[in-house]
Amino acid sequence: MLKTLTHQAIALAGLAQALSLVQQIAKRGIADREVMEVSIASILKINADDVLDVYGGLQGVATGLRQLERQLAEPDRVDPEQARYAATLIFLEHQLMKQPAMIEVISSGVQRAIEQAQQLGVLDEGVLQTLADVYEQTLSQLRPQVLVAGKQMYLSDPDNTHRIRALLLAGIRSVVLWQQCGGTRWRLLLYRTRLQREVRRLLQSLQG
Repeated sequence: MLKTLTHQAIALAGLAQALSLVQQIAKRGIADREVMEVSIASILKINADDVLDVYGGLQGVATGLRQLERQLAEPDRVDPEQARYAATLIFLEHQLMKQPAMIEVISSGVQRAIEQAQQLGVLDEGVLQTLADVYEQTLSQLRPQVLVAGKQMYLSDPDNTHRIRALLLAGIRSVVLWQQCGGTRWRLLLYRTRLQREVRRLLQSLQG
């Protein structure tokens, strides 16, 4: 069964993970390559067997689960910047679903990236640029834009721009998955405590 709280938690962890990587690149110029590979690969898993397969298993979103747990905890532990990014991507995904031409552009662009990744690897600069171009041609044209905060020396680097845009596309991939699993903005508000418990349960299962 696809529409479960567990699957919604995993998809939201995928979103939190992608946005955490965006923050790392924008502020420090680097990001965990292993975690980043999972997030970028999630875009390319268009025929996944199940929700976990999108991220290569629960361990693949361990970083995202920890981020999400913090976001659902006490107000003083919430990262407002990450919350703003997440809210914007959730809104943009809703806008995107009304744009069939953009969805087609994304579909064909992701297919190109899949073919490149098979030859060059998921984190090849060409793959990241293809995905970044897809984001630029589609979601960047919608409003509001995701305004990424960070240090100008990192944000002005073209390679970092590609990585950030590719990761924002990974965030959208997770939002789409979350919606497919029955997630809505209202459920996120109404079932926050239940979601928090589920995230903690998933983190405990990783430790076990």
